[in-house]
Amino acid sequence: METESDIRERRTACALLRIVVGVNLTMHGISRIISGPGEFAAKLVIQFTHAPLPAWSVWAFALILPSIEGILGFLILIGLRTRAALIAAGVLIAVLTFGTALVQDWNATGIQLTYAIVYAALLFLGRYNGWSIDSWIARNSERT
Repeated sequence: METESDIRERRTACALLRIVVGVNLTMHGISRIISGPGEFAAKLVIQFTHAPLPAWSVWAFALILPSIEGILGFLILIGLRTRAALIAAGVLIAVLTFGTALVQDWNATGIQLTYAIVYAALLFLGRYNGWSIDSWIARNSERT
């Protein structure tokens, strides 16, 4: 049986993990936008020179990736549409893992597996997502 203290601790743990993951993903996007999406795309095209992907597809993906990371990260950070954002981030990390596996960057794929585990853990802990905009919206809709 969960006590109120147990629930409070789990909500705190969930919020801390969600905030750290949100900051991490948001800053991935923001830092790439600040340095210039074209510069990031050019580096990625070079990295994928020997991959069986057309350069234009790598370029196009690299141009939109920073915005996707920034948006998903911000949603996770503030806890808005958290479930959908975590699922989308999981799909994104699967796509990124596919790409890094194509270029046989096994260190990066290992790191990406860690992200996938954390996204899955946050989804699993969804009922403890009490310190979030989602929770605030749910509480206010119950009152009306």
